Amino acid sequence: QVQLVESGGGLVQAGGSLTLSCAASGRTFSSYAMAWFRQPPGKEREFVAAISGSALTTNYADSVKGRFTISRDNAKNTVYLQMNTLKPEDTALYYCARGATPFISHDYRHWGQGTQVTVSS
Repeated sequence: QVQLVESGGGLVQAGGSLTLSCAASGRTFSSYAMAWFRQPPGKEREFVAAISGSALTTNYADSVKGRFTISRDNAKNTVYLQMNTLKPEDTALYYCARGATPFISHDYRHWGQGTQVTVSS
């Protein structure tokens, strides 16, 4: 059973930065694309960023382009989300997810429990 454990969330002032981490179990981490999603209070879950298994390809939601950076360390089975210039509207529960193939797609079958990010104005 795949386990994904997020960490790094917290309370930060607008304009600040946070780095989220997601540690995955298993031996074939590089065989799967990884992604970050978020669910703001009272809203639907939304896509934030994704990275291919090789880390050669990334994709971002328009709302975070230029501010967030997704990366991964396949030797550590970990994916990261560096978040800069945070805004109050970035407040959400952030989830990491594992794809079904090494390529970025809309198919994510394994999810973590989430880590809360709160941005104060």
